[in-house]
Amino acid sequence: MIRQLLKKRRQYIVIDINTQRDFFLAGGNACIGNHRRVLANVRRVIAWARRNNVPVISTCEVYPNGNGAVEPGYCIDGTEGQKKISYSLLSNRVSFAADDNTDFPQDILRRYRQVILHKRSADPFAEPRIERLLSEVRAGNFILIGASAEGAVKAAALGLLQRGKKVTVVADAVGSLNKRESKLAFRKMSAKGAKLMETKKLAGVSHLRHVGICECESCQGRTRKAAVKVGSKY
Repeated sequence: MIRQLLKKRRQYIVIDINTQRDFFLAGGNACIGNHRRVLANVRRVIAWARRNNVPVISTCEVYPNGNGAVEPGYCIDGTEGQKKISYSLLSNRVSFAADDNTDFPQDILRRYRQVILHKRSADPFAEPRIERLLSEVRAGNFILIGASAEGAVKAAALGLLQRGKKVTVVADAVGSLNKRESKLAFRKMSAKGAKLMETKKLAGVSHLRHVGICECESCQGRTRKAAVKVGSKY
């Protein structure tokens, strides 16, 4: 058992799921829909966690490099796409590979603000080290963000709920690859007991428009500026 984790129940823990370049940048191999809006809200939730000294547990998909013959074709070990987006990282952090081990340093969430855990499938509970940490850590509320709603986020939420945890999904800080399936996923998470929330209720209202990481026209605001210029001619 992770002794320190069982001693103290924190009010919140943010579960940051797959905030990686392949999922969240326009040039990524599995970019989510509406990534600009989701990126902005992910940034706000991480900033809220940093400001309020809330621990962050991050999971990242990492798949082996098979010299081109790789499935599913994204988040390949050693590539830029597998890396986390910059503002999903806290300065005081520790990372663990996906290696079937379950060991952790003592007092891990006192020593580190962020624990990053690699996994080899969408379901975080399929990874022994992640399963142990999420099962044993205590918190009043687990706050979920990331991608994708119909994949890893749903698996994490349902797994936590099955273990008797209280779960809040920040819906507008969660991206999806399939709009129809994501709607069904949100319904299922809600039906099983997860609370759905918007970022503004957690972190307040923000005027943030530029996400500061993706270079696509939408994220840089160039499409909006172009539309304003065109409209001003008439």
